[in-house]
Amino acid sequence: MRTKLRTAWAARFRLLPLLVLALPLGARAQFFDASQFSYAFNDGALTITQYTGPGGQVDIPDFDGLITGLGGEAFLNCATLIGVAIPYSITNIGGGAFAYCENLASASIAYGVKSIGDAAFDRCTRLTSVAIPDSVISIGDGAFESCTGLISVALGSSVSTIGVGAFAGCSRLAGVIIPKSVTSLGDGAFGSCPRLARITVDALNSFYSSSADGVLFDKTQTTLVQYPGAKAGGYAVPNTVASIANGAFGSCTGLTSVTIPNSVTNIADGAFGSCTGLTSITLGSGVTTIGLRAFAGCSSLTNVALSKSVASIGNGAFASCARLSAITVDPLNPVYSSSVDGVLFNKNQTALVQYPAGKAGAYAIPNSVTNIQDDAFDNAFALTSVTIPNSVTTIGDSAFDFCTALTNVTLPNSVTTIGTSAFDSCASLASVTLPDSVANIPDGAFSYCTSLAGVIIPNGVTRIGNQAFDYCAGLAGVTVPNSVTSIGDEAFFGCSSLANLTLGNGVAAIGQGAFSWCINLPAVTIPNSVTNLGDEAFADCRSLGRLTIGNRVGAVGSGAFELCNNLTSVAFPASVTSIGNQAFADCAQLASLSFQGNAPTAGSDALDSDDLAVVYYLPGTAGWGPFFAGHPAVLSTPQVHTSASSPGLRTNQFGFNLTGSSNLVVVVEASTNLANPAWSPVGTNTLTGGSSYFSDPQWTNYPARFYRLRSP
Repeated sequence: MRTKLRTAWAARFRLLPLLVLALPLGARAQFFDASQFSYAFNDGALTITQYTGPGGQVDIPDFDGLITGLGGEAFLNCATLIGVAIPYSITNIGGGAFAYCENLASASIAYGVKSIGDAAFDRCTRLTSVAIPDSVISIGDGAFESCTGLISVALGSSVSTIGVGAFAGCSRLAGVIIPKSVTSLGDGAFGSCPRLARITVDALNSFYSSSADGVLFDKTQTTLVQYPGAKAGGYAVPNTVASIANGAFGSCTGLTSVTIPNSVTNIADGAFGSCTGLTSITLGSGVTTIGLRAFAGCSSLTNVALSKSVASIGNGAFASCARLSAITVDPLNPVYSSSVDGVLFNKNQTALVQYPAGKAGAYAIPNSVTNIQDDAFDNAFALTSVTIPNSVTTIGDSAFDFCTALTNVTLPNSVTTIGTSAFDSCASLASVTLPDSVANIPDGAFSYCTSLAGVIIPNGVTRIGNQAFDYCAGLAGVTVPNSVTSIGDEAFFGCSSLANLTLGNGVAAIGQGAFSWCINLPAVTIPNSVTNLGDEAFADCRSLGRLTIGNRVGAVGSGAFELCNNLTSVAFPASVTSIGNQAFADCAQLASLSFQGNAPTAGSDALDSDDLAVVYYLPGTAGWGPFFAGHPAVLSTPQVHTSASSPGLRTNQFGFNLTGSSNLVVVVEASTNLANPAWSPVGTNTLTGGSSYFSDPQWTNYPARFYRLRSP
């Protein structure tokens, strides 16, 4: 879900529902429903910060020039907005002002606006045309990105800057004319526009030019800036070109072949990314640099030949090329080499740079390799197993992500570093062996490994990262060792088969949503080392029936145990000082919450919809009233019930009846000496229906034994 970030204004207020502005003599009066807008007032001018009206056609007022700004995200996600008129007085349209207004079909921008902010009209999918007035100087990054209904754009005569991806993903845009005023075009400004047939540049522009066939260059045609997405077939880059810009051919799915002349020295990041129809490339002898993911996702590319001039290849340059079977390197290249089976390495084969994604079956990494680079095996969908030798110390970011046929991995003890998302979405990965040498399981390391049934986390690990094992739906049990101090946000989110969880005594923090949606988890013991339970840490653990909270937990986050439908009772240690909003909301069977300490602060909806809930507190604690978070709060006074048979023997065991508040949890402790007592717990009873029976199976082992009651 997109997060709405609001600007903190120095002064912000709402106007009265009907506003009449006092204007100078002769000026026109304006009447409108001001309750539909929020404003900020600074230096005698107004900026609209939020629209809350019913939508439809909205004509933004100008108040004879007093309203000068339209704030960031002012109309964000306004699904009912179908048209907008922006007046002459507004000079700036803020970032994301109309983003995700999915039904916005028309936008009239008056002369006077000077800048259109980043993502201002992002994903306004029904917007079919836009006229940028001559007053506009800058169009921000992604300003009209993914406006998939946009057919035509008229750029005003003063536009000087068009940001990164400003019109990217406008899938119906057929053509565009760049005026002479433009001095700066961001990378991929018109990228991923599959119907864009030509880009035309005013001949008087001093910075850019276009060829007869509609390709965009810098003025001297030494940099190829943008290749129109609708052009199909083969293309020969002119021999004046020295550099191919970032994303220049990105998502040109009709491009089938490309010839890069000897004049080209630099192919920038993502230059040919996702050119899915590209079957062959001819790289000139002058190419020295190939950028990050330069040819990634070229799924029809079968082979690549690199000349001796190539000195730098970015990570993932040929990743996700599903039919790529071999990368060959000129033997005279001093920086790179390739093996007989077409795998790309550095010259001395200590770094594995790229494994062709089209290669199938098992692969044994040479024992000269110490580093598996980022994206090295990315989307190698036919790789079934890999042998990693003891020489390897580093596995890069996304090194094996989306290797969907990979079934098992053993990491040797030489490995000390595993990169972010290293094995993300390896859907067939059933087992993984982690070495003791690894201290950090990084963010997303095994995310979406849906077949992973078990993992042993070694004692040397200190951190389990954000989403490290999220959506590992087959993971049945996890033991977190004592060495681990933090469990990241959503670390085990959606592990729907997780039924056994042991948390080590070193864990201090459990992150937001760390175990949320572990729907088959029946019991959790939070160790005494934990001080903070993150928001939604165990939300939607619908089988959770037994919960023990350690005695150092201070804060229970918002929604921490929300929708834990099977939870009937919770005992809170004296350390708990705050319980967040909806922490135990919608726990339909929760009947007893017992507190050892003073009343903590709690959100008013902390126990929302918990119709059975009663709160119990101990004598001598402070801050309690008749209600807590909207539920009855009563003094807890458990007692031993005496009768003809209690205390007494039952089935050859000594025991007694306990009575007290319904669902109250009572710990029975025993000692053999009242002069110098050493009390130890011998049983925990829940007073279901207000009573329970305690029995001591060890009573015959002592000449005398004394008992007392306490809360958990």
